[in-house]
Amino acid sequence: MADTTIAREQLKSIIERVERLEEEKQAIAGDIRDIYAEAKANGYDVKTLRKVVQLRKKDSDQREEEEAMLTLYLHALGMAPDFEPASE
Repeated sequence: MADTTIAREQLKSIIERVERLEEEKQAIAGDIRDIYAEAKANGYDVKTLRKVVQLRKKDSDQREEEEAMLTLYLHALGMAPDFEPASE
């Protein structure tokens, strides 16, 4: 019986901690929305700001690899201008 009580209390504690963190997450998400709204009101493009935030999370090698793949795909689809490699 004691084991059941301990397990029940442990489960309740876990659920309550998750609920508390979910509430904090919602509050933080609201704060982030407010900041983007402020940026938009000041004339910034929010979509571009979101992309910059996303890119800053990545290291330079990862960004370069993604940019190279994007360029490759755009060229394959005829969506990017052809370029001449630099002459040596």
